[in-house]
Amino acid sequence: MKRYLLAGLMAVATSAIAAPPQPLASADVKALVAPPAKGIKVLALWSLDCAYCEENLTALRAYQRQHPDVELIYVATDPAYQRDALEARLKRAGVDDVTSRAYADATPDRLNFMIDPSWGGETPRTLVIHADGSRKAVSGALTPARVADLL
Repeated sequence: MKRYLLAGLMAVATSAIAAPPQPLASADVKALVAPPAKGIKVLALWSLDCAYCEENLTALRAYQRQHPDVELIYVATDPAYQRDALEARLKRAGVDDVTSRAYADATPDRLNFMIDPSWGGETPRTLVIHADGSRKAVSGALTPARVADLL
């Protein structure tokens, strides 16, 4: 009986963690890019048609598992109405337990600029925001060594 109860609780906990991407509108960006109270915030910008994005998402998640002070947020530059496809991609990659957002504005280029004015919209893009307000951003594929160097 205890085994079934434990399995049930684990299933509920897992389903509570795995949430679909939430819409990201321009009004939400200020809070998204605000420095964390402590530690590091990492925004992993990705898209469904990106060749290296899944590797980046998994590399960043692996790093975060070893560094719980890192706040990781996935931001899909795809429209929020593609929620099912976005959720399926995250689940297939095994990273659907991370907070996730998806663009909900009619002007994605505006969101790109609001998130990172030096960003041209290419994916994958990783934006690191420190508690002191300093930032570092890189585009392209991340290896575990590059992640460690970036963070």
